[in-house]
Amino acid sequence: MDRETVEPQVEALPGQRAQQWVDYHHEFAAPSTYVYEFVWDTSREAIGPFCTDVDGNVLLDFTSHVAAAPLGYNNPALREKLEAFDLVDPLKIAGQDFYVSTDGSEPPAEAKLPGPSQLMDRLVAATDHYDMDRVFLSNSGAEAVENGIKICYAAGGHRAFTFEGAFHGRTLGALSLNRSKTVHRRGYPEVPGVVSVPYPASDEAYETRWLTDGPGGNVVADKLHPDQGVIDPDEVAFLILEPIQGEGGYRVAHDEFARDLEALRDRYDLTVVVDEIQSGVGRTGELWAVDHLDLTPDVITAGKGLRVGATISRSDVFPEQKSRLSSTWGAGDVIASMQGALTMDIIHEQNLLANVRERGQQLRAGLEDAIDDGDLPGAVDVRGRGLMLAVEFDTKERRDAVLEAAFERGFLTLGCGHKTLRLLPPLDVTEREIDLGLRLLREAAADVAPEFDR
Repeated sequence: MDRETVEPQVEALPGQRAQQWVDYHHEFAAPSTYVYEFVWDTSREAIGPFCTDVDGNVLLDFTSHVAAAPLGYNNPALREKLEAFDLVDPLKIAGQDFYVSTDGSEPPAEAKLPGPSQLMDRLVAATDHYDMDRVFLSNSGAEAVENGIKICYAAGGHRAFTFEGAFHGRTLGALSLNRSKTVHRRGYPEVPGVVSVPYPASDEAYETRWLTDGPGGNVVADKLHPDQGVIDPDEVAFLILEPIQGEGGYRVAHDEFARDLEALRDRYDLTVVVDEIQSGVGRTGELWAVDHLDLTPDVITAGKGLRVGATISRSDVFPEQKSRLSSTWGAGDVIASMQGALTMDIIHEQNLLANVRERGQQLRAGLEDAIDDGDLPGAVDVRGRGLMLAVEFDTKERRDAVLEAAFERGFLTLGCGHKTLRLLPPLDVTEREIDLGLRLLREAAADVAPEFDR
């Protein structure tokens, strides 16, 4: 497969073999979220955003597996390193109880094949500007959030602030913080004391939903006001937010809103947890999406693109007692940790943050031009940062129809929010691939337009 020339080639989706695989899978799988009846064939050619399914269809993937594959398929630099690794068993060890080395003859900081220790080293370096010096590795982003809020609760306080539209994971503690869709939380018990407040992502929302005439001047400041507030700041364990809401519709935190949170953090010594599970690891053109904001995180939770979960913070935030945090596999997944560490290396070595900014601007400008020119019927907004972008449509039904029409052309996208379509190409996406994705999206929107524009 030649990345410089390949284009999607589709006969039928799902094809006969794909349908067999899907049917077989669901003989055993519990009900969950499956966007497409698309079955990637790992034995066939794939490179960058292009992959091949079990029926031989070639697709252009602008989902990056919901940001969990930041370098796309078969990145050559990553493959070269992994191929040099002589696979052993077990590849997962009880990593909170034991240690692992990929080559005991080398000093750990110079290991050619990095593992969990080296990944934590890289994460400390990547958060040094926030004075973070400690990492707890876990299996997933949800576990990263769970451990993030646990260390905050351990420091004191039984209340917390979360934001409307938030999504932080599907374990019970994380679910208690979600405010996106009712299906995520309905009927499940919750951690008490969690207060929901608005998440302003526009000038209008900031002025009408966040700012108040109350004693503090904004929603949270009013609640914490020492004379007229209803919550004692000393009882607040943490405030948690996504710099860009993912499941909530790719809404970007308003700049002034972030500055208000920083002022509250300083005034009341609030602990701020920033959820970077989808937005981190270079997705927005900075290593962390919070780097775009005037807000200082005390805890960063990461996952997806790291291939493992990571809770990153300062020594004074983590509890000193050894048994307060632990898990079997977290710091012991040798291959996943290696992939995460090498991914961070490749982002720096290939200057991919610059590519994210440049290609993100190209994609955003192309989407905005398409709306202005009437080539993206029904689209009403473009938002996001870097290569974490979304298009909002006038109705959910049109969004779903565009997503399906794009799929039929071999172009993979994802929905989010209520009527928004998200685009997450790999961080090394090329100019040609962005143009190709824009063309396929315009064609898909035009194809379904007569159904909605009668």
